[in-house]
Amino acid sequence: MKILTYTTLFPNEVYPQHGVFIENRLRQIVETGEVSADVIAPVPWFPFKQDVFGHYGSLARIENSGKRFDLSIQHPRFLTIPKIGMHLAPELLYRGTVTRVKRSVEETGAVLIDAHYFYPDGVAAAKIGRALGLPVVVSARGSDINLISQYERPRTRIVDAARGCAAIIAVSQALKERMIEIGIDADRIHVLRNGVDLEVFSPISHEIAREVTGIKRPTMVAVGNVLSSKGQDIAIRALTLVQNLDLVIVGTGADVPIFQKLAIDLGIADRVRFVGSVPQAELRNWFSASELSVLASMREGSPNVVLESIACGTPVVANDIGGASEIITSPDAGRLMSARTPEALAAAIEDLRASPPDRKATRAWAENFSWKPTIEAQVSLYRDVVAQDQRSSG
Repeated sequence: MKILTYTTLFPNEVYPQHGVFIENRLRQIVETGEVSADVIAPVPWFPFKQDVFGHYGSLARIENSGKRFDLSIQHPRFLTIPKIGMHLAPELLYRGTVTRVKRSVEETGAVLIDAHYFYPDGVAAAKIGRALGLPVVVSARGSDINLISQYERPRTRIVDAARGCAAIIAVSQALKERMIEIGIDADRIHVLRNGVDLEVFSPISHEIAREVTGIKRPTMVAVGNVLSSKGQDIAIRALTLVQNLDLVIVGTGADVPIFQKLAIDLGIADRVRFVGSVPQAELRNWFSASELSVLASMREGSPNVVLESIACGTPVVANDIGGASEIITSPDAGRLMSARTPEALAAAIEDLRASPPDRKATRAWAENFSWKPTIEAQVSLYRDVVAQDQRSSG
């Protein structure tokens, strides 16, 4: 079965971590041997490649096509209007990519469009599917539903697009419940959670990991985009309430300078380390070198970093949101914060440190979240969708 994956969230040579969670799922699907896939990963158009133009200059340097892990990837350009273009985004994305998608379908014989992120990607994909007569499956990821659907016009377009989809995937039960709240038919939503690659994310010696990372003191690690919505500032403030614990922040983002200044202002800059972006294959070094990891996000769909941390044997303290509360259901996995505050985070940290789980038990808990059942269910869903489409066409 040939599918076409359609999403603006996909890694590339300039941003290798961008949407890597979608790539990981797709690779697992293709490795079954039952599905093959090509990828259309649209990129905002910008005319200049120079560094002085920052993020937009970086986007311009992305090649028009390429390969990753034997996946053929195309990056058609589409017009964007920064800051004022949210309502126009689905139509601009559709216009910029429908011809390329049509050509790809004709060349490859794809029988299904596999779209990720509901707005604007899923809305545009649903329209493309109608134009080409192909069934569309859209996977909701998190902020597309939890955040963007708070705005009336995008919410209306999401719900309208959902009615035209052959199936909808939510990566957590909490995300499904939110989708039902905004008006999407519950019977059409399939909960297929994220899994974790238990080989890539596996424990290594605490001592070796500390030597590799340069960590010398008891440490908690926060992995993710460095933004206020992800809560690294809450973790920094929590340090003032706990003793003998450092914080390592892994990732990049617009709020790095703000959080660096915060650590200085609080007098704990010597306890906070920013290491920037780290390749996925090296994240296990940072998890394994730390006593715990922390996720104080405002919102999440299904937080991969929680699974990745526990797969490395490192328990997690997380805000009680979304998919996090569906993973941390055992003390072996970690603790949930009672509120999204530095005080609640500090209390959860102290509770975990008072009774830390055995790292082998934490790893064992992660083994409940392998990719196998999710991927089997997703391939089965694709098969059913295509069969139903063929019956309807016949």
